[in-house]
Amino acid sequence: MRSSITLVGAQMTFVFHHAKPTEPPLLIPAIGLSLRVPLPPEMTGGSMTAIETVNMPGFGPPLHRHRETEIFRVLEGCYLFHCDGREFEAGEGDVVTIPGGAAHTFVNISDKPARQFIVITPGLDATAFFTQLGEIMRDGVPDKQAFELFGQRWDVEFLGPPLKVPG
Repeated sequence: MRSSITLVGAQMTFVFHHAKPTEPPLLIPAIGLSLRVPLPPEMTGGSMTAIETVNMPGFGPPLHRHRETEIFRVLEGCYLFHCDGREFEAGEGDVVTIPGGAAHTFVNISDKPARQFIVITPGLDATAFFTQLGEIMRDGVPDKQAFELFGQRWDVEFLGPPLKVPG
């Protein structure tokens, strides 16, 4: 079953999809991350992807930017976000929108794992992205050249280190 939604100047095509929470997550221990991709881009005609992440305390991505817009819903815990020079906390139930092209990062500032549901638009093959990221991160932080090649492959610009938990 296929359904189309037409917005001003854009059309999104969705197909029926039912994701179950029992599917095993992708694990990237070097960056304290596990995630599931309940809505891959092929279910939305490439218009969006949805992921659910679990970040261990003190972990988050390096400062980066990309063309995709991300909408974060904090499901559990508390995060410190940085977006284009602004820093703010987001806790359970908060929604944060990071526009495409914005320099951003976040870190779990809770003392236990924290969870987010993230919508990415346009869609991104998050399974391939995070699988490849896990491969280059498997032995810890990769050298700068490996990170740059990964960023070029995915059109992500890495701008600085991850945030630290304020202490």
